[in-house]
Amino acid sequence: MFEFLIDKLHDTRSLAMFFAAVAAVATVLTLAMPLLVTDALGKRMKSVAIEREKLRQRERERLARGEKISLRRSPKHYMQTIVEKFNLKKWVGQEEARALLVQAGYRGQAPYVGYLFFRLVTPVALLIISAFYVFLIFKINQPTIAKIGMCITATYLGMQLPKLFLKNKITRRQLSIRRAFPDALDLLLICVESGMSIEAGFKKVANEIGTQSIALAEELTLTTAELSYLQDRRQAYENLAKRTNLDGVKSVCIALQQAERYGTPMAQTLRVMAQENRDMRMSEAEKKAAGLPPKLTVPMILFFLPVLFIVILGPAAIRVFQMQAAN
Repeated sequence: MFEFLIDKLHDTRSLAMFFAAVAAVATVLTLAMPLLVTDALGKRMKSVAIEREKLRQRERERLARGEKISLRRSPKHYMQTIVEKFNLKKWVGQEEARALLVQAGYRGQAPYVGYLFFRLVTPVALLIISAFYVFLIFKINQPTIAKIGMCITATYLGMQLPKLFLKNKITRRQLSIRRAFPDALDLLLICVESGMSIEAGFKKVANEIGTQSIALAEELTLTTAELSYLQDRRQAYENLAKRTNLDGVKSVCIALQQAERYGTPMAQTLRVMAQENRDMRMSEAEKKAAGLPPKLTVPMILFFLPVLFIVILGPAAIRVFQMQAAN
């Protein structure tokens, strides 16, 4: 069998037929792929519309029954009890925790109470689980101090897990906003130049940008509400900058505040800031592209070079084996 494969590898006709078959299959797949691609966005929008109608029908029925509707979720009773019993609001930084939750997209009292609850429960749970595995199940042949150190490490990891979860959520949310923000500024510029007010522009952009970034659409919708109801419009822009915690959004908010304060044209301000944010996005892409060669060094050494050596030295090694077998 091995000799048969070697003969086929040296046969130019067989190699030509093999590569022709590969090219034919690739051509068929290339032509058929557009036909096999489904409209995922259309299906998603349709499912969202169906779910929206179901929610509306459910709310109409609830209103008809005279039930009281609460717009904010209330925290779980057992979570609230534990948080108040151990006075976690005093020991865990209240303002820092609320800021992290808002940046991650969690608002209201229920996420805050849940975060404090898990900051207490997670280290205790990991301490019990690690002690159970280390002392009873695995029975590691290590001194008792080393086992206690493992349990303490697991407890410390449990203390950091909720914060790491929030930071990961914030990072993904900021990435979504950063990618869509220049396009949102371009749309806002078009709305303002067409004669819309800044509130109507924010509302229109929030409706249009939702297909690209749900997080940015949510922030713009909240900013529209704050611009309409807050006495100080500057506070709405400051809240947007705090919720996103992005340099590009902060600079735009400062520019909008100055434009409203000194009466400078809003369209000119938006045009300059849109171009600046687009340049920032391009510079970040170039920075990532420039950092690829060092990152590819290890994969090239581990995966590309061995395959290259096999391709180069493989025929010579096969000939040597054949000569040794013939002798």
